[in-house]
Parts: sequence; C-alpha cells; structure tokens
Amino acid sequence: MRLLLDTHALIWWLEDSPRLGPVSRALIADADNDVLVSIVSLWEITIKWRVGKLEQPGSHFGDLLDDQRIGQLPVTADHVRALDTLAFHHGDPFDHLILAQAETERLTVVTSDRQMALYGVPCIDASK
Repeated sequence: MRLLLDTHALIWWLEDSPRLGPVSRALIADADNDVLVSIVSLWEITIKWRVGKLEQPGSHFGDLLDDQRIGQLPVTADHVRALDTLAFHHGDPFDHLILAQAETERLTVVTSDRQMALYGVPCIDASK
C-alpha cells in the first residue's frame, strides 16, 4: 500500500502519540508499505511553529524522517494542475494540495480529518 500521511498523522507518528490508532500505526510501521509525507506538511508545521501552535519547526520533523523510512513527496506541476478539478468542500489549502498529490500519485491518505474523505480520495482514519 502507498500511504500519504496528513500533517497531524505525521506529528502523531513522530511523537509516538496515543492519538495515532493501532491500525494506522501498524500500516505505517509495515515495511511492505511505501510511506510518504508531503513537503506541504513540513511547510504547514513550520507555519504553526512560527505562530506558537507547535514546539518544533518543520525542519525538526524533516530531520526525523530520515530515520523513520518515510519518504518526502515534493510538489510538482501535475499536483498543482490537479487542484483545478478538485472539489471545494473545505477551505484548508494544505489539505487541498495533499489531496491533489494523493489523487495524482494514487496514494491513500492517513488522516483523522473527516472532510478529506469527501473528496473521493482513499483515506484511512488515523485515529483507528
């Protein structure tokens, strides 16, 4: 399975948070699965850190990825083009780009954000 972690799922994984459910935890840990995180998530983390919502910047989390077998997915022109046809169910621009990447790359998103499931992209509930 090819997984794309939503920003909060990445944070929960790297911080070993109990909020990440056992099913999601097992899928991320399974060496047979390709696990990716969007560069957009690291950007979002940095913005949240700069406004005082997180204790660590995105660069800190990016450094941890090397040890975790989690690949980094850059944003491409194809991902941006996919935004043109993406529905508009909620206003989070970070989620929109993560969804466009998942759709373009045929990835399953690990998220607890129920709004993301409205877009028709395969999702796994990160809290389960």
